[in-house]
Amino acid sequence: MSRVGKSPVEVPNDVDVTIVNDVLTAKGKLGEQSVPLGADVMVDFADGVITVKPANESSHSRAMWGTVRSLINNVVVGVSSGFNVKMDIIGVGYRAAVSGKTLNLQVGHSHEILYPIPEGISIECERHKYRSAVQIGNASDKWRARYVPFGSRSHIRAKALGMKTNI
Repeated sequence: MSRVGKSPVEVPNDVDVTIVNDVLTAKGKLGEQSVPLGADVMVDFADGVITVKPANESSHSRAMWGTVRSLINNVVVGVSSGFNVKMDIIGVGYRAAVSGKTLNLQVGHSHEILYPIPEGISIECERHKYRSAVQIGNASDKWRARYVPFGSRSHIRAKALGMKTNI
């Protein structure tokens, strides 16, 4: 039994959800996203709560149960509040700064790493006494706001912004 699939998805009041032709569409203040549901799961939307159940007892249906529930939750969160990722850069001489539409990273290389900030994403940098904090937020798409561990010397990787790197 799927632990993820069993939990319902609560829909905020400012999000409109419609299910038409096996496609769930959510509209909110940050945009519109949709998820194809497929025939392996049954989705029910009532009283501001979305529940997902397997359509039959096949192994594929049970596997898709938790996956579809997670996709639906990501869409609802993305259109209502967006995704925020907070990253700390910890290391001697490691710094991050935003100048215009470019993220400037100094993370132990012989040169600065400059990344253009994609449309629809905002980045804020804070300076603390011993570390820099980078806040990447307001992305309605979860994949544009994720981060990937960079190694033991740093906690962020600029590839998280979806840019090609030579790192």
